Amino acid sequence: MNFPFYIARRYLFSKKSHNAINIISMVSVCGVVVATIALVCALSVYNGFNDLVSTLFSSFDPELKITPNTGKVFDPTTKEMQKVKSLPEIAIFSEVLQDNALVRYRDRQNVAVIKGVDNKFENLARIDSVLVDGRFALREDVVDYATLGIGLASALGINAGFVSPMEIYAPKRDEKVNMANPAASFNVEYAYIGGVFCINQQIYDEGLMIVSLDLARNLFHYDKEVTAIELKLADGAGLSSVKKQIKEILGDKFKVQDRFEQQDASFKMMQVEKWMTFLILSFILAIALFNVVGSLSMLMIEKKEDVRTLRNMGADDKLIRCIFLFEGWMISGFGALIGITIGVILCLLQQELGLIKLGQTAGAFIIDAYPVRLEMTDIITVFITVLTIGLLAAWYPVRYLGKKWLQAH
Repeated sequence: MNFPFYIARRYLFSKKSHNAINIISMVSVCGVVVATIALVCALSVYNGFNDLVSTLFSSFDPELKITPNTGKVFDPTTKEMQKVKSLPEIAIFSEVLQDNALVRYRDRQNVAVIKGVDNKFENLARIDSVLVDGRFALREDVVDYATLGIGLASALGINAGFVSPMEIYAPKRDEKVNMANPAASFNVEYAYIGGVFCINQQIYDEGLMIVSLDLARNLFHYDKEVTAIELKLADGAGLSSVKKQIKEILGDKFKVQDRFEQQDASFKMMQVEKWMTFLILSFILAIALFNVVGSLSMLMIEKKEDVRTLRNMGADDKLIRCIFLFEGWMISGFGALIGITIGVILCLLQQELGLIKLGQTAGAFIIDAYPVRLEMTDIITVFITVLTIGLLAAWYPVRYLGKKWLQAH
């Protein structure tokens, strides 16, 4: 066994003659343990919320989405697009036309995002799993239907099955506004309320309306253009490999995004919050480890007779410094191990039992308990961070205070 490490281990676990040193050492270890538990649990909770948000978005967001790099619309019938459509890894190739419009029902009106989809959309998105009223329908005979977000339906004061249709207004793209008759400058379409969905995401619930692709093209005055192509992959197809293959076919004119990239802003925000929390807790950990300075300083004073004996046996200043440096590092190391162990146990208990609830009333939130997910990379990051800060906290008294103390003895 390494000699400095052996001596440091004996100093850490042996009872000191001055009880204050024992107390300070114990406080140092406890401070590291508490801060480490907080780091492990906080990062795991952010991972859990990240997973929760991704499952909510996945009800509407396709596995892959193709959009143009420049412009709003593009032609989906080109040779390149047809080549993408014929790939064996593509199970569903769905055309989408999306734009803003004014929706009016009797004396209420609201701006909505009109998403025109083809008949394949129902198999692409799990729309039935988020319906809270009515049923999903696009067109039956000569009647057009719309499926609205719950917030939009509430703003318009409508529910599925209402006998009167909604009026949908969009400005004519190729015409100037007729000041004498402004109403003539708008395209108008009508749709009955087929269903209402709730996905618990404001971006969808408050303003999205799903209609047939033909209605959207008539409303926005397009022939065959689309704003996006949404794809569902066949079972067993690799997402990254298919994405790369599509990019090679389409070139730089199009973006090919997976679900995380489609909601890039939301996930980036969560990652920023996660690592800002990590930095704040690391700062608290650094403050807790300042106890190591006092503990080592007092230990060096108490062990001056041992140091004199080691010198008589041939130990140099470097070896003696290593002993006390290992002592400080072991305080943070044992605290990190204990804290990570307790933190992992608490996270596993939260996963299985849901000990900490989000609210007092069951069903008030999307989930009842805080979601958590352990990641090995987070645990390794926490362990390395604690050891690094612990080493720096131990290095100061050993390097500066120890230098003067060794010279005096």
